[in-house]
Amino acid sequence: MKTLILFLLIAHCFVTNSSAKPNVLFIGIDDLNDWVGCLRGHPQARTPNLDRLAASGVLFSNAHCAAPSCNPSRAAIFTGISPHRSGLYRNGQSMRQVLPDTELLPKTFSRAGYRSMGSGKMLHYFIDQRSWDEYFPPKETENPFPRTLYPEKRPVNLPRGGPWQYVETDWGVLDATDQEFGGDYLVSEWVGKELLKEHDKPFFLACGIYRPHEPWFVPKKYFDAFPIEKIQLPPGYREDDLNDLPDEGKRIGPNRYFAHIRKNKEWKNAVQGYLASIYFADTMLGRVLDNLEKGPNSENTIIVLWSDHGWHLGEKQHWQKFTGWRACTRVPLIMRVPKGVASLPNGTVPGTCVQPVSLLSLAPTLLELAGIDPVKTHDGPSLVPLLSNPNSNWPHVATTHLDSPGNFGISTKNWRYIKYANGGEELYDIKDDPYEWRNLANADLHQSTLKRLRSRAPTKFAKLVKPSLKVLPQLKWMPLTEGQRAPASNPDGNPFEVIFVNKRQHPVEVFWLDRTGGRKSYALIDSGVNFTRQTRPGAVWMISAVDDNGGEALGYFRVGDRSARAVIEE
Repeated sequence: MKTLILFLLIAHCFVTNSSAKPNVLFIGIDDLNDWVGCLRGHPQARTPNLDRLAASGVLFSNAHCAAPSCNPSRAAIFTGISPHRSGLYRNGQSMRQVLPDTELLPKTFSRAGYRSMGSGKMLHYFIDQRSWDEYFPPKETENPFPRTLYPEKRPVNLPRGGPWQYVETDWGVLDATDQEFGGDYLVSEWVGKELLKEHDKPFFLACGIYRPHEPWFVPKKYFDAFPIEKIQLPPGYREDDLNDLPDEGKRIGPNRYFAHIRKNKEWKNAVQGYLASIYFADTMLGRVLDNLEKGPNSENTIIVLWSDHGWHLGEKQHWQKFTGWRACTRVPLIMRVPKGVASLPNGTVPGTCVQPVSLLSLAPTLLELAGIDPVKTHDGPSLVPLLSNPNSNWPHVATTHLDSPGNFGISTKNWRYIKYANGGEELYDIKDDPYEWRNLANADLHQSTLKRLRSRAPTKFAKLVKPSLKVLPQLKWMPLTEGQRAPASNPDGNPFEVIFVNKRQHPVEVFWLDRTGGRKSYALIDSGVNFTRQTRPGAVWMISAVDDNGGEALGYFRVGDRSARAVIEE
């Protein structure tokens, strides 16, 4: 009788454990390229916690983002929809304008009986409160960032080269503890506390670590780990790396950030700042992993770790992101699945998968692992076959879409193909040329490979959805008093659109001011009417009243580094 009771108890436990829904810990690290120990992107990278997670799960060493910038990449991850189907290609677009009714991954989990929680940056500078059950900071604020310490006076190390330069491109040491710094420390603290709790239902818990996103300010001890005299420049850098590129590649490559950094002799200091920020982010990850291991959820939690895109630090003469090269598209991706998950009962066996995978696959993979019905709009294939056996046959490619329709890159196991809408092409043998130094697109020997990769390319592309007026940032209105003059323009950078909105009761006249302060009239705008005009960073646009005396100068707008609205109030 005792034997029978024991058998029934064991059987009951087995049924309970096997039928229990797994938790999901969904970790995003912003702007992290392959400078991770296990990916060997830079010999000085210090990432012990990323490495220990990779050693316990499946490391996808050939993973790529769906887009090389935050907004379209993160939107693709959370909706499962590729940019070339959604029309969401750029940071300046609004996800909810383009996809107003699309359900995001945490909401799908909530509908399936999960509690969806998150902290830190998951989407592009907003939370989308309707998709979450709980968030820190509170989801009603739509601001995903907790308090963060920054220097009082900025810039610290890199002077602004002009209005074209992103204000956060700067770095430096903070004389502060991790706790005083706040930011990712507070995110890791909140997420860690949730991992230590017993929960009455399974959870989908998102953890957004912001570093190494700019600006690269972190506590001093992280900089001290990388003495400036020992800093090594990026191993993927080569001075003549643009010679064999098509015209489109030559335009995308040499941006002014890299030239400005070198002119100010800050290249090694910037590399130090990026390495320090990665080390800080890894330390925050360690706090999260430690609490998972100490708490009651360690045996039933799927871990997914990803970055939204990579980052150039001089490769192809480029700084930042926005390109189709591997320095920008290749990202860390690690998954660990515990035993007892219905679709993967033995869990993941630690190892490395070299097959080409896309972050588009995260949503369908997690739904399959959680036993949730698939979503028809998801574009990526589930990774469950590769989690079961990293060497499984994998007929898929990973496609990354650039900032306009028809510009994309394709990754296979050993090849990279880049196609520009104007016809330019690049082809790289990744096995022999991992830094993409030799463009083989014009080599007779590789035309059959080129033809095969062309056949894997998308054939239809959704149009770019322009941001609506209400989602554009608003330029600051600078009123002029009698006798004051608006400053001269100092235009510097690529053109974009600004929309002038006349909310006054009377017409106004719009003038562009040249470099000497001279006026050039561009439009009369009636009350309640909008006027759209191409302009450049640093341009000054003056607004005057319209009357028989030539019109009183009312004020002006100075254009920033992106599309915006210029609202003319009474």
